[in-house]
Amino acid sequence: MLNDNKKSTPSSYHGKRRLSLGRRIYYFFSLPMLLIAIKLLTFTYKTKIIDDNKVVEDIIMNKNVTAPCYWHGHSFVCLTLILSWIKKGFNGGFIVSPSVDGEIPATIAKKSGAHVIRGSAVRTGASAMMGIHNIIKQGVSIVTAADGPLGPKFTFKSGVTLMAKINQTPIIPMACASNKYWKLNRWDDFFIPKPFSKIIIMIGKPYEIPKDCSLVEMEEHRNIIQDTMNQLTKESNEHLY
Repeated sequence: MLNDNKKSTPSSYHGKRRLSLGRRIYYFFSLPMLLIAIKLLTFTYKTKIIDDNKVVEDIIMNKNVTAPCYWHGHSFVCLTLILSWIKKGFNGGFIVSPSVDGEIPATIAKKSGAHVIRGSAVRTGASAMMGIHNIIKQGVSIVTAADGPLGPKFTFKSGVTLMAKINQTPIIPMACASNKYWKLNRWDDFFIPKPFSKIIIMIGKPYEIPKDCSLVEMEEHRNIIQDTMNQLTKESNEHLY
């Protein structure tokens, strides 16, 4: 178990931007309102979770260390679900940008009981990977948006497969769909389901990457898990109707 003072694992990069007094005051008042809005919104959802392999029950009951993954555009739904797992005993951790822009998601994650690694695959790849390795050894499952933070969308990043290989953590593929949603004008097609939406969440079978596989074989595994997640995305949309 991690000590409370290890809930947030900073990287060596802290960004050039700093929180101004005005921004700190804004976050202080706006964050509680945002949390309430999210809670009220998600309360209206009609959510169906399709988990044929009973993966969620297994990782919560047996405290298995895994690597849940979803597409960046699915973050709102999948993160909300995983935070509910944490309340049931799932020991989860998130990689959050060390910049000012990461303050709100980092605070939300920590308030929900999750561990947070402040790092960036772009700016602090080696530092973040070391933090990930250390926190996994302490029994924490690292949750990632597999095509983030810059895309291209629906392309599984090789860094996630490397993380899973080094730490021997099974990848848990996830995908979701909603029949009514707001879509943001971003590279990842990020969507937020509207009130009273029907939501389908698909949980795939855990996928393990052999520790002794070659770089060529790792690319084959990356393609397999990418195809699996895209198939789950397709199936989640089909289950809406």
